Amino acid sequence: MPHTAFSALHIKPSMLKNLASLGYAAMTPIQLHTLPYILSGKDVIAKAKTGSGKTAAFGIGLLTHLDLSDLRVQALVLCPTRELADQVGKELRRLARFTENIKILTLCGGVPFGPQLSSLEHGAHVVVGTPGRLLDHLRRGRLDLSGLRTLVLDEADRMLDMGFYDDISAVIAATPKKKQTLLFSATYPESIGAMSAAFQHEAVEISVDETHEEGTIEQLLFEVDRDERTASVARILNHYRPDSTLVFCNTRKECQEVAEALVKAGFSALAIHGDMEQRERDEVLVRFANRSVAVLVGTDVAARGLDIKDLSAVINYELPRDPEIHVHRIGRTGRAGERGLALSLMTAQETRRVQAIENSLGSSIPRGDLDSLAAAAGKPPAPPMVSLCIDGGRKNKLRPGDILGALTGEEGITGSEVGKIDVLEFHTYVAIERSSVGRALACLGRNKIKGRFYKVRQIW
Repeated sequence: MPHTAFSALHIKPSMLKNLASLGYAAMTPIQLHTLPYILSGKDVIAKAKTGSGKTAAFGIGLLTHLDLSDLRVQALVLCPTRELADQVGKELRRLARFTENIKILTLCGGVPFGPQLSSLEHGAHVVVGTPGRLLDHLRRGRLDLSGLRTLVLDEADRMLDMGFYDDISAVIAATPKKKQTLLFSATYPESIGAMSAAFQHEAVEISVDETHEEGTIEQLLFEVDRDERTASVARILNHYRPDSTLVFCNTRKECQEVAEALVKAGFSALAIHGDMEQRERDEVLVRFANRSVAVLVGTDVAARGLDIKDLSAVINYELPRDPEIHVHRIGRTGRAGERGLALSLMTAQETRRVQAIENSLGSSIPRGDLDSLAAAAGKPPAPPMVSLCIDGGRKNKLRPGDILGALTGEEGITGSEVGKIDVLEFHTYVAIERSSVGRALACLGRNKIKGRFYKVRQIW
């Protein structure tokens, strides 16, 4: 068992004294597993949630590597929201209390440029900020990252969700090739692996809370009559109340019919299939991914490439003919150690399909009893987010940071109330917490985005 005391690490006595005064008695798991690599200068990609102690992990590392005689930006921390950047900045200042003459600067959108420009003129060792505002300072020639030694991407999955990849890439392009890059993410979607491959060099992968236990996906098979399928899906949804559900049908016609029936039953549902125009498909995928629609009904082809985190349940309206497709379908839920539901409907005539699937799985699928499921109790819950559509996109040179700045400026909402931001060619979709929609619309009604007002509508 590794020693969990901070004194086991090669850090300065002043840092150890400060950690003791702050009540840091022993390293948390994420600190224990990442700090040796961070202090040795290696690139690290770590799975770490808020509250795990990750800020202290990268904070101790970047503060240890500073040369205080060089008043250039030597460490840069990118955060998805102003609130997180402020929180990280405060924690870094606490960790640096016993380090004299250190300058830590926070640069975020939603606040005036003037004071930030003045602070930059006086120099800083560490900068913490949001991608959009950092990029604005770089383009104005006010921020010099040529002396950067350590780059931290904090809550990287959240930054990708909010559409910041291009801004992050542009910021990183202004940094030296030779530097240490630390990437922290609460989840590991494929996009995080791609980000690590693009921006890191031989990164050490750390995941202290990843679980690979069997039974992560709970499967159940319900036998129904063919004409009872749609009503059965509604009953399953009413009983389990999953936050997000992907319903698989084998034909485009079924997709549309099932989605329409679920809407009539009070569910927030949309269909996706090959007969739809690309813009319609884009909007449907955006709304499901940003959690403003609870149920997506699609074919295997239409759902291909769909990367949704935290998918609560998969329902097979009809069993696929190929057992491998069944495995692929149910593998979309229960990821990263989270529990998932895979619920399938079958008719008495589909026994051979069931046998083929069970042979492929190497185990039998437990049978469920529809009659034992609780009947509907009130209206199905509304999705937690609402989508707003802004009539401007990449063609108007809009960036996620522009949208976030307009929403979180003076008298605006907080970054935590903003979900995914998707900037498409001609439109931008932004997810807002349901309780904050009115204030968000008011913000976008009175605040210009890149010098002009855009039409904004709520998508129902």
